[in-house]
Amino acid sequence: MAKKKARTGARPATRRTTAKKRRKTNGDLIISKNRAKNAVTINVSGDFYQALDEAVRAMIAEAEQRAVSNNRRTLRPHDL
Repeated sequence: MAKKKARTGARPATRRTTAKKRRKTNGDLIISKNRAKNAVTINVSGDFYQALDEAVRAMIAEAEQRAVSNNRRTLRPHDL
């Protein structure tokens, strides 16, 4: 069997650590800014993303209420 090489430098121990750091740098937005930019052909203002995030969170909250009122614990597309 081949021996594993020792890690050198300040590289993260796992990919999970890197993903967590990446998530923190995006802030608390649900929708990726990059993907939202790629979905349109015109310019997007900086405050659009906060409004989009609020709209998505409201949709999710309403969908959750509907699922709970129907005695379900799973969100489905028709809850939107």
